[in-house]
Amino acid sequence: MATQTLPTRDHVPDGKAPVVVFEDVSIAFDGKPVLKNISFRVAPGETRILLGPAGVGKSVLLKLANGLFRPDSGRITVFGEEVSSMRESDLFALRARIGMVFQEGALFDSLSVRDNVAFRLMEEHIPDDEIDKRVAEALRFVELEHTMQMFPSQLSGGMRRRVAIARAIVTKPDLLLYDSPTGGLDPITSTTIIELVVKQRDVYHTSSLLVTHRLQDAFVLASHTYDQAENRMVKMPGDKTNLRTSFLVLHDGELVFDGSTHDLVTSDNPFIKEYLS
Repeated sequence: MATQTLPTRDHVPDGKAPVVVFEDVSIAFDGKPVLKNISFRVAPGETRILLGPAGVGKSVLLKLANGLFRPDSGRITVFGEEVSSMRESDLFALRARIGMVFQEGALFDSLSVRDNVAFRLMEEHIPDDEIDKRVAEALRFVELEHTMQMFPSQLSGGMRRRVAIARAIVTKPDLLLYDSPTGGLDPITSTTIIELVVKQRDVYHTSSLLVTHRLQDAFVLASHTYDQAENRMVKMPGDKTNLRTSFLVLHDGELVFDGSTHDLVTSDNPFIKEYLS
């Protein structure tokens, strides 16, 4: 597929610098191109939803943003720091500001819920009483405070995914990376997870980059807001969508769409029309 000319998204809310910037980023494995000349940005408080078929490099893109992979070419900056050329020791400090929700949750089976959520805090040698306070707060956010002394094997799939979100937010990150947070879950449980993502976006205004293959989850995220008075997610009136939530679409290693919900659903790109149908 020929590279599509994308609309620019130069506006950054409140005049603040973007949290994440990819500039002409490419990476290949065993000589096979995975991502080709990818450019986009994530503004403060913005949620970008990354769509695309399986195997197009969505998870690779997240690992590039987190400094777990280095690009073959191009430039990646996170919080104004160039991740693509940063020393490993400096990456540890940067990752302290990033929360990651891995596919399938990736909890440690041998650790209690408390210790799973507290893992990064324990690595930073934070006092136990402060850890307990912050873990309880994070578990309260995902409505699982009662599970603190349980083990992952005692939890349902949806509960394990909620614990993974608690682990990602316990450090109060400035950026959240969600790698298919609803993968393998039933529709009802998936909606519960998306509600937590909406809550994090609307209550704490955390910048996020979310990978998903579930179109329903993506559009729920774009069309709903979190009502703090009612303590639940509600649909926005009419056809309104959240202005701080927008889409990226990958196809054959290229970014073929970067824009709003409205522009996505009205796109005349043949691949996007087929993908959304």
